[in-house]
Amino acid sequence: MEDLISKYQKYIERAVSDYVFPQEPQTLYDPLRYFMQIGGKRMRPILALMACEMFSADFKKAKNAAIAVELFHNFSLIHDDIMDAAPLRRGKTTVHEKWNTNVAILSGDALLIEAYKAIANHDSKVVGEILPLFNKTATEVCEGQQLDMDFEEKSIVSVADYINMIAFKTAVLLGCSLKMGAIVGGANNNDAQDLYDFGLNLGIAFQIQDDILDVYADQDKFGKQVGGDIISNKKTYLLLTALNESNPEQYTRLEQLLLEKDLKIKVAGVKAIYEELNIREKANRKMEEYHEKAMQNLSRIAVTAEHKRPLKSLAGFLLGRDH
Repeated sequence: MEDLISKYQKYIERAVSDYVFPQEPQTLYDPLRYFMQIGGKRMRPILALMACEMFSADFKKAKNAAIAVELFHNFSLIHDDIMDAAPLRRGKTTVHEKWNTNVAILSGDALLIEAYKAIANHDSKVVGEILPLFNKTATEVCEGQQLDMDFEEKSIVSVADYINMIAFKTAVLLGCSLKMGAIVGGANNNDAQDLYDFGLNLGIAFQIQDDILDVYADQDKFGKQVGGDIISNKKTYLLLTALNESNPEQYTRLEQLLLEKDLKIKVAGVKAIYEELNIREKANRKMEEYHEKAMQNLSRIAVTAEHKRPLKSLAGFLLGRDH
């Protein structure tokens, strides 16, 4: 799989590295140069390039759309780090820690504007098609982040509400990346929409898998604390399903465990209830359900199986990860 995406990854890494930010004021733009170079999988711009190549011989036509998606994604990360008071991102000091919160807010705003400048580099016909999609997606990502924060204050959140939140916060940007790439590549409306829906369903499956890994991943591979969601009482698919399906005795135990100060007891206790309720298997089934929906979306697109192979392989790779 790594060989399959390496050409896209190398191309987008070079494009990011070559992207020219204004020089002054340095205190506004130096944080952007720093943050854009600290790495990341670059999956969203890669999806734009892959989608373009499904319909065009030249995936480089989608360079500006891919850059716009990556700039927007990093803008959202800078602001997320402020809201989460996160000291590290990808193992490096976050912008608000390295400079200060005011610089991080303003630099993040500037990065969002740079994303729109990248969109504008397409010809007017393409801009007219992708700009409304980009605007809609940008709004939905902000709405998803707000819903996630709102859930922290709510005592009752339904599984359906959670799926809606992760669709906005995570999945719509994957769908947008794919649909913009498809439009640039010359796809018709139906194929472009099927690619969007493929990304949406894949993104939901990906987030549910992330919830599972947070509880059950190998600590040495995971890169962050296993059980972190349990420790922070994060309303994940697993916890919400457990609360919804527990009997009165299990529900009471769960409520008590969420207040437990001893973190080892807390994590072990919640995992024990998950085991009683078969939560891991249920979460895996839900993940597979959205993966299957994504595959159905992909199957409807009117290109050859060979042209679909990179996206199909990427989906399998993402959902087969163990960290």
